Amino acid sequence: MKLISWNVNGLRACMTKGFFDFFTATKADMFCIQETKMQEEQAEEIQFEGYYRYMNSAEKKGYSGTAIFTKRKPLSVAYGLGIEEHDKEGRVITLEYDTFFLVNSYTPNSKRELERLDYRMIWEEEMKQYLLKLDAIKPVIYCGDLNVAHQEIDLKNPSTNHHNAGFTDREREKMTKLLEENFTDTFRYLYPEQKDAYTWWSYMQNARQRNIGWRIDYFIVSNSIKEKIKEATIHSDILGSDHCPIELDIF
Repeated sequence: MKLISWNVNGLRACMTKGFFDFFTATKADMFCIQETKMQEEQAEEIQFEGYYRYMNSAEKKGYSGTAIFTKRKPLSVAYGLGIEEHDKEGRVITLEYDTFFLVNSYTPNSKRELERLDYRMIWEEEMKQYLLKLDAIKPVIYCGDLNVAHQEIDLKNPSTNHHNAGFTDREREKMTKLLEENFTDTFRYLYPEQKDAYTWWSYMQNARQRNIGWRIDYFIVSNSIKEKIKEATIHSDILGSDHCPIELDIF
């Protein structure tokens, strides 16, 4: 089973920058998208033959939003975490299947000056509890732009970023605690020492061309299925967004 996750930084814009070609070429079973920046009624023409489409849009237009295109019709679909405080920004979609849950998430950014860090900590705890609740029922595949570089190996310049959003000690600790709760970072499971493997680059100072990036996009799975991971790939050659797609092959 092939899964793709991609923060497209605006689906309509990405559609003009090669999204359709990549989507078609991958032939993914499930394609998860973050930061669609659109309402569902604006996506009527964005359909792919053979795929079911599920979208969760933010109340604020042109902001946030998630979507999943899947060849496999789920048993059930849930939007958000079931907590009003978190569910206004279209950040989570959960699909239930016979043998696993798929959770697509766009984690809130702590922003400059860390103005949203306290809220981010609340989100992280609620998300962890949500994933644990699902994992108690059946294994979980959790993916998306999680807005944190977990280890120093996961960004180019760790020494200068310890107080910046996405690499604060508090954010990294939340990821550590999640993984300690029976979950596995699929890329690091296969490639624990691989350097210069990034999924996001600033648009500033030719960062992508110089590969000055961060790995902040993930596929995380329940430990009970980690041995079924076949491959975890970062498609750093695919343009169209400031993030690149990532892939998980499992089962």
